[in-house]
Amino acid sequence: MQYKHLFGPVPSRRLGVSLGIDLTPQKACTLNCVYCECGKTDLLTLERKEYVPTAEVIDELRHYLSTDPDLDAVTFSGSGEPTLHSGIGEIIAFLKREFPQYRVVMLTNSTLLHLPEVRAALMPADLVVPSLDAVSEEVFRRINRPQKSLTSARLIEGLVTFCDKYEGEVWLEVFIISGINDTEEELTLFGQVFERLRADRIQLNSLDRPGAVDWIEPMPRENLMTLAHRFGPKVEVIGKPVLRHACSAYSDDISNRILATIRVRPSTLEDLAGALGLHVLDAGKYLDVLLGDGILEQHFGERGVFYRVKGD
Repeated sequence: MQYKHLFGPVPSRRLGVSLGIDLTPQKACTLNCVYCECGKTDLLTLERKEYVPTAEVIDELRHYLSTDPDLDAVTFSGSGEPTLHSGIGEIIAFLKREFPQYRVVMLTNSTLLHLPEVRAALMPADLVVPSLDAVSEEVFRRINRPQKSLTSARLIEGLVTFCDKYEGEVWLEVFIISGINDTEEELTLFGQVFERLRADRIQLNSLDRPGAVDWIEPMPRENLMTLAHRFGPKVEVIGKPVLRHACSAYSDDISNRILATIRVRPSTLEDLAGALGLHVLDAGKYLDVLLGDGILEQHFGERGVFYRVKGD
């Protein structure tokens, strides 16, 4: 079966071996974050609808999961915001009903959690990983570049309301950009929000691969650790990229195809995904591993970030 809406399994730093579900075309989102590794948002929207057929997604999941794959998670992720899809509740309910042995994980940018129907749809999930990158409106607009009617206050209120009612695990992700959301003023505001949230973990993240703009630099891990210590024991730093020997789902065949392509011509993430028939997030995970292994290096060109084999 040719899967159009599933990708992976991919090696995840946090979730282990994860099968991805992509419910939006690239790239429909409520935000246009400067750090997004999938690039700029093509459709900046708050409209919830059936972006891809719900029945097709369920058929693909039934076909794939019926083979009893060795997975740590089935994860709603993809190149846009998953909660934009109006059928997400039906898909989650299907997974919990027919394949309850798999952990259902939702990655979301939190922007639609103010909607009661979105909160209700996510309730059966096992783990929700929402994000919060800014508290002040000015920083929110600088980092996340939201659809114009979205506000930071609405996002935070929706997030607090969801966490108060949700009975599963919540891991809040905060993407730190040096000089923008790590100022004393913004960190104080973060601390106030953290105190309001029922989150099992708060995870600090920084750049692995270049995002939608070229001026963001990764924050040194020791700086992230200092910030984590400031906020207390619930706050941690997301681990380093998965190494190939640490993940049974890692395919040397895909890795070698990527390396062979790059050796012929330095390529962007989009070039590689298109040339090799990979989902852009699949290709990105392999690039993460190859960068973590020190095999690849990256540089900026006219069309964005290019990857090449180190030393070539």
